[in-house]
Amino acid sequence: MEAPLRIRAAHWTDKDLVTPLIADALQSSPLAAWLVPDPQQRRQVLTGVVGIWVEHAMVFGDIHLTEDHAAATVGFHRYRPIPPPANYPIRLTDAAGSHADRFDLLDSLLSVKQPTEPHYHLAFLAVRPDAQKAGRGTALLAYHRSRLNRIDLPAWTATPAGGEHLLARYGYTPRPPITLPDGPTLRPMRRTAHHSSSAMPVNPSRPVDNRWQECHA
Repeated sequence: MEAPLRIRAAHWTDKDLVTPLIADALQSSPLAAWLVPDPQQRRQVLTGVVGIWVEHAMVFGDIHLTEDHAAATVGFHRYRPIPPPANYPIRLTDAAGSHADRFDLLDSLLSVKQPTEPHYHLAFLAVRPDAQKAGRGTALLAYHRSRLNRIDLPAWTATPAGGEHLLARYGYTPRPPITLPDGPTLRPMRRTAHHSSSAMPVNPSRPVDNRWQECHA
């Protein structure tokens, strides 16, 4: 019988594992092609921008990794609005160059759809391309669901078209889609809190942010 996949919280030293994992998972997606049309620049730009948000999640959220470092989730605890990453406009321009406006537009379109109530924001669910279709994504979502049930907090995410079915299995329901200008469609999804007497209390004093990290691979 195959042993269950182990999942652990990422540490600061893991950020250099998580960032390229997410960039590799996103690279061939229609969303990545829209964000960075030039295929020669795409991976470098994605790595630079994703790295900003991975670092931010280490402070204002959490990251979980499979033990083989082939898949990860990145999320933010949005008990109230969080500050953006330090010097974000400058860092985004440095990372994305002429493509920065696409990331800004994506952020603007998604921020309109994001809940204002306290919630957990599942920003990335990524599986390395050579490790896909082997149960890692479902294992991470099952782990994610158990954590949400313990803290009794609603959750929100946005996924490229086609990703709704997997998320629906873990309690997410679709909201009206977002179609990017001359680009792909994204589907915001929300998960209602499952009220439980054993849920951990939410700490409303802890802050959290609202920019580009809404995509799944």
